[in-house]
Amino acid sequence: MTEADKSNPTEALPAFGVRHDPFGLFAEWFDAAQADEFIEPAAMTVCTVGANGRPSARQVLLKSHGPEGFVFYTNYNSRKAQELHDNPHASAVLWWDRLHRQIRIEGYVEVAAAAASDEYFATRPRGSQIGAWASPQSQVLDSFATLNEQVLKFEARFNNRPVERPDNWGGYVIIPDCIEFWQGRQDRLHERLRFTLESSGWRTAILAP
Repeated sequence: MTEADKSNPTEALPAFGVRHDPFGLFAEWFDAAQADEFIEPAAMTVCTVGANGRPSARQVLLKSHGPEGFVFYTNYNSRKAQELHDNPHASAVLWWDRLHRQIRIEGYVEVAAAAASDEYFATRPRGSQIGAWASPQSQVLDSFATLNEQVLKFEARFNNRPVERPDNWGGYVIIPDCIEFWQGRQDRLHERLRFTLESSGWRTAILAP
């Protein structure tokens, strides 16, 4: 927050400039968060809703973004994956406290192309690749020793050769139809800019804090 914002926060309204789509603004904010050296600037809370109608949320890592959507990776047998199977819609939130910024995303979710998942999986550290095979994500374990045994099993299986991507691991793409940018200001006079996708393109609206 700048000194100008503190002295007269309403002078900055709106702070987002002239925008016709949200993706350029998202890239600017995401780049700023990365430059500010947050521990994990790509941390994103994803909320899904299962067949029982109850929402659940968890942190994932945003791995790519743009007009094609917002991509994260996970185990396809996990709780989030099962809920996305039942209801292929999700919301996501990114929050950067030092910048006083939040982005909310809502949209339809599709499974990422297998080639894209293969390409990303090949860039992961080998230990993470082995972990994708070893961990039955979201299932109950007898003990951590059981998980360690699975790690040893797959380390032996892939000894001295590349680790291929398991079929039950890959990406999801949140294809947004609503994205909201929130900039914190003094006296709770926060700036909110919402993009809503319509047949003619993205429509913007300034929302009250």
